[in-house]
Amino acid sequence: MTKTDRLEKLQREISSFTTLRNWKQFHTPKNLAMALAVECAELLEIFQWMSPEKSAEPDQQTRQHIAEEIGDIMIYLSMISASFAIDPIEAARSKLESNAKKYPAPG
Repeated sequence: MTKTDRLEKLQREISSFTTLRNWKQFHTPKNLAMALAVECAELLEIFQWMSPEKSAEPDQQTRQHIAEEIGDIMIYLSMISASFAIDPIEAARSKLESNAKKYPAPG
């Protein structure tokens, strides 16, 4: 299964999950963007008082917590991407190309 297939499958699973719970009514782009920001803040909170060294090598429990927050972030990012029919992989590639022009590598 390709990464694109995996992303599309995830988006279908998220859509089914929210449909079964009648949550789509709450998932406006504004609400999704706000929820995404909150989940990013929850990820940031894990690292807030860690030393740079500890943040590079967290213990297993912390790694699990990081994975859970990344999961939440991915869900909301997938949902907002789907609501605008934007492929997040292509959006990231396009942004990398733009950044490469804006910030060329030295040499």
